[in-house]
Amino acid sequence: MRIILAEDDVLFREGLCALLPQFGHEVLEAVSDRPSLECSIERWMNSDGKVDLVITDVRMPPTHTDDGLAAALKIRASYSELPILVLSQFIGDAYAIRLLTDSEQVEQGGTGYLLKDRIGRIDEFLRSAQVVADGGVVIDPKVVRAMLKEQRASELTALTSRERDVIELLASGRTNEQIASELFVTPTAVVKHIGNIFTKLGLQPADGNRRVLAVLRYLEGNQDRNSAEVL
Repeated sequence: MRIILAEDDVLFREGLCALLPQFGHEVLEAVSDRPSLECSIERWMNSDGKVDLVITDVRMPPTHTDDGLAAALKIRASYSELPILVLSQFIGDAYAIRLLTDSEQVEQGGTGYLLKDRIGRIDEFLRSAQVVADGGVVIDPKVVRAMLKEQRASELTALTSRERDVIELLASGRTNEQIASELFVTPTAVVKHIGNIFTKLGLQPADGNRRVLAVLRYLEGNQDRNSAEVL
């Protein structure tokens, strides 16, 4: 993959710049603030160079609040097909909701939200990055579990505990086969559970990528209680 990286922590940024090429990926640019990220994206997207993935921290200069997320939303608005993986130090599921629901074009480009400690699990981080680059959606399991502890919207209460397990793994970008392996069930059972999830969430075949929509519906169902951005 050809990657643009935005991270203000020097050690973390340099660590990723060293790690990614070891697995065959190319870091096109590594920047440390929102203006530099936006300029980098503009330059590469208007050249002949291909960008496969943008990786950005949530909090970075100039305000050290949600500049990286704001940049990701702006990039997605301009380049809906560009896969974006957002990294955060916090279980701030409101950030994940904004990333996924503020964009009407979320299905056209892969989207991910991972906690930084996930990068220490190199295989899992690389798998998640590839899922996003391939157009999928990945939400950090810790963020999903935090949501599971809260009250659901009415349509989500209809899901069984097993169906909630399945949608948590869907949010993590797992395939049907991977879900079957992790839950110790057959792939046929997974297909049935996913079908039940789609039915209970009112998602029809014409809705396009229903796996993405199911994750979005799951997140939106928890949005009302997100008055604080950091748990």
